[in-house]
Amino acid sequence: MTNSDYWWEPPAAGTEAEHLLGALGRLRTTFRWKTDNLDAAGLRTRIGASSLTLGGLLKHLACVEEQIFSTKLSGAPLGPPWNTADWAADPDWDFNSAADDTPEDLYALWDATVERSQARLETALAAGGLDQLVHLAFPDGRHVSLRRLICDLIEEYGRHTGHADLLREAVDGLVGEDPPAGWHAKSHGPHPRG
Repeated sequence: MTNSDYWWEPPAAGTEAEHLLGALGRLRTTFRWKTDNLDAAGLRTRIGASSLTLGGLLKHLACVEEQIFSTKLSGAPLGPPWNTADWAADPDWDFNSAADDTPEDLYALWDATVERSQARLETALAAGGLDQLVHLAFPDGRHVSLRRLICDLIEEYGRHTGHADLLREAVDGLVGEDPPAGWHAKSHGPHPRG
């Protein structure tokens, strides 16, 4: 096994930042593998009474990435498509509107958002490390740290990667904990590293 075969693996013994970014990167990669290379029907598949779809998860996690690494990190407003959605009319717009998007658009949206997130995170880490306080604050005025934002995103990916496991198995039987050696997304984009 070489590092290039399993490029998403966190370090065996790194710094705190390296481990947090490694955990995030591995979850992003596993999520992207579970959603990769599907047509519109595959991305719209539902199971049981749940309304979750892989396409909805792609769009939702792109939205979460954008919120964390723009609004919560620096206070920057959300850009398109998030700033044009009628969230009051449909609080689950990110999940629900994905059914109207093409697979190419959903993959491109997630891939581009993750790429921006990675660049913003690298810039923030270089500027102040994990302990720096970010724009997001609790109602009592306490600001959260960059470490907290990363941990929140790891939790979000953990939850939804589990959903993606079940949905993908229902689509075409794909199972497994990790992508196969040397895996890269077929449908678009860069490595989803942390």
